[in-house]
Amino acid sequence: MQIVFNYNSLSFIVLVIFIVCLVVQLLYHWGFFSKVAFYKRSARPKLDEELEPVSVVLCARDAYEYLIDLIPALLKQDYPDFEIVVVNDCSDDETEEYLKDLERKEPRVKPVQLKQHLNFFNGKKFPLSMGIKSAKNDLLVLTDCNCMPVNDQWLRSVVNRYNQRTEIVIGYSPIVHKKGSLNRLMRFDTLQNGLLYLSAALNRHPYMGVSKNLSYRKELFYRNKGFISHYTTSMGDDDLFIGQVANKKNTEVLIDAENAILTTPPSTFRLWMRQKSSRYSTVSQYSTRARLSLSLFYASQLLFYVSFITLLCLKPAFTITNGAVFYIPILAFFFLLRFGTQMIIYHKASKRLGEKGLLPGLVIYDFLFAFLSPWQRLMGRMNLGVE
Repeated sequence: MQIVFNYNSLSFIVLVIFIVCLVVQLLYHWGFFSKVAFYKRSARPKLDEELEPVSVVLCARDAYEYLIDLIPALLKQDYPDFEIVVVNDCSDDETEEYLKDLERKEPRVKPVQLKQHLNFFNGKKFPLSMGIKSAKNDLLVLTDCNCMPVNDQWLRSVVNRYNQRTEIVIGYSPIVHKKGSLNRLMRFDTLQNGLLYLSAALNRHPYMGVSKNLSYRKELFYRNKGFISHYTTSMGDDDLFIGQVANKKNTEVLIDAENAILTTPPSTFRLWMRQKSSRYSTVSQYSTRARLSLSLFYASQLLFYVSFITLLCLKPAFTITNGAVFYIPILAFFFLLRFGTQMIIYHKASKRLGEKGLLPGLVIYDFLFAFLSPWQRLMGRMNLGVE
């Protein structure tokens, strides 16, 4: 059997790009994402006397409809000593009255009422800073109003990740499973992003966390002057701050589907795109290593599909025994090699992270996000959708 390459053809150049992107994608899946997929932690759960006091901190703006479900669920957490600090960020709904009434009945709830917006901190950073300042405990656990713990063990699962040198615990928050293609798209996006930042942390190069499930020490926050280094950016209370203070020694991850905290997703595609572009607006301030890693993944994902489709349309880049009869099957084999790898890794990771029902449409979601993710990042760089 003789293989003859058409070196001077455009299809040969595209073939090289296709093979390079395939190799890069396989390296990401087996070298990084597999750390999440096959993650195991056998640490002994802490006894009650070993659990230090915790302050749960969250910010609320016109979030009454979420708080009436979230606060009771947090109060039911099976944890010996904790408080809930709720910052009411100039709400116009019933949030203030609800928190005042709750404060009279429940001593573990500590409302912080903000009456006016301040311009020197943008977005969530000022109210969150006030919540952290008001917290009486050094160990902080952060979440958002549109979240909900699946059971009463969430706080324990977070604190169990702490050891003597731990200052940060980076968690994952799966999206509530609902019917519809938009929900599946958002859940795939959350899973893919989770694989990127969790695997980076497990590889001892943490670059971000998510405010929905995040914990760090109050002392760490003040030692690094809080959000001062990026206070002019409306976003970044979680990713930019964690990228600033996290390192290979002080960071642990929380991968625990059984004791997770769920996130209620945006109700429309437009609102979701707006939130995503806001999130991507901070990427330019990530470390060089993190930006290169993310860019390489997204670029290789996009070019893999573009080059594969192009190869199917162009004159064959090589022939075998004077004919191209094996050309399409060989390309299909390489395509299925990546897809099979992705199926294995995403199946295991989905079980670890509590995501369900995504595998049947995996290749479709992956194909869509190969083009959608660069568009979202471009919107973020242009500050479109950033409040």
